Amino acid sequence: MADFFTHFSCILDVGSPANVTRARERYHALAERLERDEATPIGFMLGVADTHPTTLWIRDDDTSGEPQHVIAFVSELGPALGLTGRWGFEWAHTCSKPRLDTFGGGAHALDLATGAEIGWLSTNEWLTRMLADPDNAEEA
Repeated sequence: MADFFTHFSCILDVGSPANVTRARERYHALAERLERDEATPIGFMLGVADTHPTTLWIRDDDTSGEPQHVIAFVSELGPALGLTGRWGFEWAHTCSKPRLDTFGGGAHALDLATGAEIGWLSTNEWLTRMLADPDNAEEA
């Protein structure tokens, strides 16, 4: 039997220790909402980077993670903390055994000030487009 995983590890500087505290509060609130509304645990871990006390370390839980939960979290967090600029992260889909159509990944970019999506990419969707019609496929 094969096991399937989604891995990621990224950072987000929130500017101050007070914002780290507020980010942790929002993380726990999101976790409670997901448990209550979707009966699912939050799909990532949140810590502080060892190298910088105002930088959040967002990562999977060493077995798998949920990129959509990270996107929801940062989309709310940026505007709530008054963050600006662009932020993004990428993830990898992996499998414990060689299986067809089980490897890939993606990336997502957000505007921190508004929480709006700037863009995203799925490697599986990109490859499917390129193989179907490379002359008319949308560039990544």
